[in-house]
Amino acid sequence: MKARFRYRIYPHPGQRVLLAKMFGCARVVYNDALKLRQHAYDNGLPYIRDTELQKQVITEAKKTPERAWLCEVSSVALIQSLQDLHQAFRNFFDSVTGKRKGAKVGLPRFKKKTDKQAIRFTRNGFKVHSESVYIAKVGHLPISWSRPLPSEPSSVTLIKDRAGRYFVSFVCETAVQPLPSTNGTVGIDLGLKTFATFSNGEKQDNPRIFRKLERKLKRLQRSLSRKIKGSKNRNKQRHKVARLHARIADKRTDFLHKLSTRILHENQVVVVEDLCVKGLGRTRLAKSFQDAGFGKFLSMLEAKAIKYGREVLKVGRFFASSQLCSNCQHKDGPKPLWVRRWCCSVCQVEHERDENAAKNILAQGLRERLNACGASVGPLATKAAGYEAGTRLKQKQKC
Repeated sequence: MKARFRYRIYPHPGQRVLLAKMFGCARVVYNDALKLRQHAYDNGLPYIRDTELQKQVITEAKKTPERAWLCEVSSVALIQSLQDLHQAFRNFFDSVTGKRKGAKVGLPRFKKKTDKQAIRFTRNGFKVHSESVYIAKVGHLPISWSRPLPSEPSSVTLIKDRAGRYFVSFVCETAVQPLPSTNGTVGIDLGLKTFATFSNGEKQDNPRIFRKLERKLKRLQRSLSRKIKGSKNRNKQRHKVARLHARIADKRTDFLHKLSTRILHENQVVVVEDLCVKGLGRTRLAKSFQDAGFGKFLSMLEAKAIKYGREVLKVGRFFASSQLCSNCQHKDGPKPLWVRRWCCSVCQVEHERDENAAKNILAQGLRERLNACGASVGPLATKAAGYEAGTRLKQKQKC
């Protein structure tokens, strides 16, 4: 399978100038091509083909005085920028016609200078060395190797985030690395106060990374709003805000990576609830849900399960995990969020709310695991009453 490997690079001041030119040229080519297609659509003109579009915004544009500086950068980055635009339009048309599954994809939008910048090179535009990576018309960029590459990369993407950091992302072919088999199975109930409650009683606290740095971010953003637009002080303050956002994102990603890796190392089968992350982001607790990063955590579990040879099962989001008794499967009805412990009205067993939900999620996931058709599975079979066993309705004899 193909995987991305991301590393930090540290270009010299002169190389930063060359990279800035590349980022700017790729952005201009992308925006020019998007503008041409929008103009053709608004005026009822035929759709511009990919080859014709490349000829207009790159080949012919280099001959004009307004775009003559496109010759100063590698043409590979410009062509790959157009390929990104073509793929964005294909995703939009596939989404409109129903060929693409998932959420609807909108039309491509113009790129901004202050957003994250990225350019991509194919095999003929870069070369990997022991302490650097060579980029055409830029030179050798010092790189920090945190792990070795599994194979020869097919492409590389140079990234500059809003905080001013530079990264390279390689696409490599990698083999599945299955972990030793284990008999461990666990169900996970996700929440805000406790990030994850496991069916074995273990709990993982929510780090609340954004909440801890929210006051500092508020102070920096207030200072940014007072700076004059276009001034150097505003640009400096914008970088401070971006660096704090990057720090929050890195802390959250590090926490989710460590937790997901530990879960898959300890268990063969992991059962989670299929949350509607987009719907949770529209509630009054949207900031807390987005701070937790449930969607990213579930994506990490699924991706690492393929790599490590584990199995991740999902239970339907409408499964009443908090209403069922994990001991006798009696449905005791909905309960408000402030009820953290409750006692079953049938078997009189006292439950901790999240732990009971995790046990129900595990049981439901294991039941559905045996269904090859993927349809919903009913509850476990129970012993029939004495008068029910062996009874049949007698058919009337025809005259």
